[in-house]
Amino acid sequence: PAVAGRGPSALGALPEVREAGEPTGAVGDRPRSGAGEVPVVEVRQLTRHFGGVRALRGVTFAIGAGELVGLVGPNGSGKTTLMNLLSGALPVTSGTIEIRGVPTTDLAAHRIAHAGVARTYQIPRPFASMTVRDNVATAIVFGRRAPTLAQARREADRFLATVSLEQYGDVLPSDLTLHQRLMLEIARAIAADPALLLLDEALAGLNPAEIDAAVAVIQRIHAQGITIIVVEHLLRVVNQLATRIIVLNNGAAIADGDPADVLADPEVVRAYLGRTPPAAGPAAAAAEPADVDAPPGPDPTPVRPGAGEHDA
Repeated sequence: PAVAGRGPSALGALPEVREAGEPTGAVGDRPRSGAGEVPVVEVRQLTRHFGGVRALRGVTFAIGAGELVGLVGPNGSGKTTLMNLLSGALPVTSGTIEIRGVPTTDLAAHRIAHAGVARTYQIPRPFASMTVRDNVATAIVFGRRAPTLAQARREADRFLATVSLEQYGDVLPSDLTLHQRLMLEIARAIAADPALLLLDEALAGLNPAEIDAAVAVIQRIHAQGITIIVVEHLLRVVNQLATRIIVLNNGAAIADGDPADVLADPEVVRAYLGRTPPAAGPAAAAAEPADVDAPPGPDPTPVRPGAGEHDA
């Protein structure tokens, strides 16, 4: 994945990332933000068309420093398309994106990475011929600080420790389990010290014990002050991780706010279940499905930058 840190670049001086404040963002025409605070990411009326298909339709929100935002929605709602637009893997049809006050709407993916955006993909694709350590060191070397390879290798061990892979630095990615390869994908993303980390189904295919371990890793990264947007189908995991949830449906943001409030929103329940939620009461409780935490499989979106398909 394209990743980079925070130092000086051809983009010019970037705004300082402020300390975490009150959550920001709104569903509608005007994103919320704290007084005087520059959001880490702000999108306005973001739209993406694939021919006659409208994958995203006027999405608007702002995310402040230190937030961990869950991006959820039914299959085909536009989640991965939004991640692709934020990271520059796909061009925007209309609307604007700013990263820490820097307009990135029309920038190439590597320049968006230099603005402080890192992401993971649904299917990890490490460099097969490089050791685990060198996979992480490569992300550091090709960031904006450009340390020597020896320095990058020393730094790589710290990021491997963050994702509990410190003992695997000298092995090849083929010797890792799926869970470990997903953790390596995250280590490569955080290696360049991003302001905004995009996690696209980073827990896909894991068993319950591995999910718990991955949740702990994400919480550890968030505690370091990195702003995170996570796409995840398991709503119980999102509810455990997120300080805020944004819900997409048919390419539009239909809810944005506190996880408990959003997951109880009748429109959100209707988007997942295809019907109006029952009224409260004993009869309604008996009629509730046993599990609404696991909508069906992943979005049919591309996992490679620049792919021409979509998740609409």
